[in-house]
Amino acid sequence: MHFVGVDLAWGDRRPTGLAVLDVEGRLVHVSAVQTDDDIVEALAPYVEDDCLVAIDAPLIVTNAAGNRPAEAALNKDFARFDAGAHPSNTGKPEFREQPRGARIAARLGLDMNPRSGRSRRAIEVYPHPATVALFRLGRTLKYKNKPGRDLDQLRAELIVLIGLLEGLATADPPLHVDGAPAGPSRGRAWRKLRTAAEQAGRKSELRVVEDQVDAVVCAYVGLYAERRPEDTTTYGDFETGYIVTPSLPTDLTPSPRGPRISAKAQDSGAVVRRYAELHPQLRQAADLFVALVTSVLDDAGINYLSVNGRAKSVSSFAAKAARTLPDGTRAFADPMTEITDQIGVRVITYVDSDVQAVADLLADQVVVHDDRDWGEETAGEGRFGYASRHLLVGVDPQLETQNGWELLRGRQAQIQIRTVLQHAWAEFEHDIRYKGTVPDEHVSDLDRRFTLAAGLLELADREFSTIRDRLRAGVPEVAADGPSDDDPRISPRELSAFLAGQYPDAGWSRTDHYAWMAGLILELGITSLAELADTLRAVDTETLQERMDYRYPPGAVRRLDDALLWTHGDAYVGLRGNAHRVASLEARLAKMRGAG
Repeated sequence: MHFVGVDLAWGDRRPTGLAVLDVEGRLVHVSAVQTDDDIVEALAPYVEDDCLVAIDAPLIVTNAAGNRPAEAALNKDFARFDAGAHPSNTGKPEFREQPRGARIAARLGLDMNPRSGRSRRAIEVYPHPATVALFRLGRTLKYKNKPGRDLDQLRAELIVLIGLLEGLATADPPLHVDGAPAGPSRGRAWRKLRTAAEQAGRKSELRVVEDQVDAVVCAYVGLYAERRPEDTTTYGDFETGYIVTPSLPTDLTPSPRGPRISAKAQDSGAVVRRYAELHPQLRQAADLFVALVTSVLDDAGINYLSVNGRAKSVSSFAAKAARTLPDGTRAFADPMTEITDQIGVRVITYVDSDVQAVADLLADQVVVHDDRDWGEETAGEGRFGYASRHLLVGVDPQLETQNGWELLRGRQAQIQIRTVLQHAWAEFEHDIRYKGTVPDEHVSDLDRRFTLAAGLLELADREFSTIRDRLRAGVPEVAADGPSDDDPRISPRELSAFLAGQYPDAGWSRTDHYAWMAGLILELGITSLAELADTLRAVDTETLQERMDYRYPPGAVRRLDDALLWTHGDAYVGLRGNAHRVASLEARLAKMRGAG
């Protein structure tokens, strides 16, 4: 199924924006055309089968003067946000006969009844109220060319809208403006639009971009209406005309007018605009935080399932910034500084003891501003439930000045650390409870079942830890891989079994790290476990551990890594497989030699 957006111009002399989303919300087409024939030709491949075409233009106009009933009803809700609809009536030449939108729908063979269950339909939408509702704007973005608005203002507001749409990647339903999941052309059309907006030197150049961005909004409204009908409002009816839009949040209020706004009562729309402007930088910073955490864990040899991160979407930030307390006051007086999860990183471990190990390691490598153990708090209240370790961190000032890390200067990230079982419970519970799908009569029963599941998972976590601890007590009986003429390395399975005996008190390392270490061992000319054992006999283990002063339980691969560095020194640093971490190895070697 395709969701098509059409930002329809009043006539053939102005461009019409077109956008198409696939069933996953990926942007697969965006363009600007002019004539009816151009529109039909461009959309033909996407409307042959199931489709919903959302058109920003009146489809049904029967009233002789004034507003249609749909416009009057919509204006009651949205006019105070500057998102009211203009009057449509048959007194205007463009609506005297068949409106252009209806003409396009007819040529494409689409049913225009909003209540129809047919698989190929067209609906009328309106981007202004949609953006107010979707992004919780106090007033509409002023990117439309009107008297008194200069090019700089129009460009800035359009770029904010582009950022808001990019932030819908994590919304429900998601919008992926990057388009196809892979390939050289991924995101090219959208990047081209953003660049055109940023570099526009005339209002006419900005208008072409604006039409296509509006078309993307229309397409998303169609997707939203299909996936979340309970959160969608249809103003009017099929007989007199209608407009479909995401429902106005009941707690959303208009922003104050005028440029001067009290600092104590910040314009929520201005805050959201500011966040949207920063969002591209936040996404880059989130990637850097993920890279930092991953490198810290890998360097320590700690076993983990995954590390991922995100910048909070603009729509999610807007919703959080608009939260109110029971007395009606804003929950956040200064959302830009008080909402601390703008950048989030999540570390998933296999067993519960590794959660503490990761927290200890990060405390040694980054600046921890806050540390909250939700599992401990829940247990302290004598109940089972959400369990996760939350750290609010920044980076060391010294790292902020290093090349490539400047974007993290002054920024913080919330790091969530939990086991795979804790993560499964949290994701499922959040998905059920916070999407409002639980009927009131089932709430108490589901609360009891969620509590029971949390208790069982806590027990399972303990059993997994016990299993691992018992396996650590002795060398597992692992059959050696058969010899390979093509690969003279010690096999990862043989290496993992050997290290379990060599370092029985060390934690397991990631599976791929054993393979990587096997490659380094081969570079040293070591091709058997006997040769490796001879090499390690030369290591003064007690002095090595004393000088390294581990503040966390290093994994088996990290222990071997340090032992080989101790033995081979600069030659080990210079191995081809270590080219990506020369600086960190040199720092470790200096510490081993007593220089650090």
